Amino acid sequence: MTTVSAPHDARRYEVLDGRLLITGPQPPAHHAAVVALLVLLKHACPPGLLVAVNSLDYRPNLNTTLRPDLLICHRTDAGPHLLTAPPVLAVEVLSPTTRTTDVVLKRTIYEQHRIPSYWLLDPTTQELTILDLTPTGYTCQAVIQSEETFHTTTPFPITLCPSALIR
Repeated sequence: MTTVSAPHDARRYEVLDGRLLITGPQPPAHHAAVVALLVLLKHACPPGLLVAVNSLDYRPNLNTTLRPDLLICHRTDAGPHLLTAPPVLAVEVLSPTTRTTDVVLKRTIYEQHRIPSYWLLDPTTQELTILDLTPTGYTCQAVIQSEETFHTTTPFPITLCPSALIR
């Protein structure tokens, strides 16, 4: 088993099919959106689930290690730094340097590994896309823009408003 030991330099290190992906430091709007979503999710999260921000690697196999901006998993599945069971939700906050990886590459990997929900938050356009897994792959449940609100029960009941996450 290969372990990737990443330096603490504000970059994100991930491995996809044995290839190292390095993402540079993210802009302040990215971090602000991650923190706002963290607070919202933590307040609504039931005790059996864990909300993790950039602290758990998801390793579906020995050649792939991903670190979503946020993930929600069963507490019993979380190791100290690693998650091998699929999380119940993966969230990526889009930025110019991660857009293609998040929208195309990670969506495909998360779908292949049967992660039930995948959210994409775009701070620039104030848009939140909610994808839910069906037997045939991800289906778009909603695209919420700016001041719109959307209530979902997956992975638990919560009301979302993109502009509130971007302020």
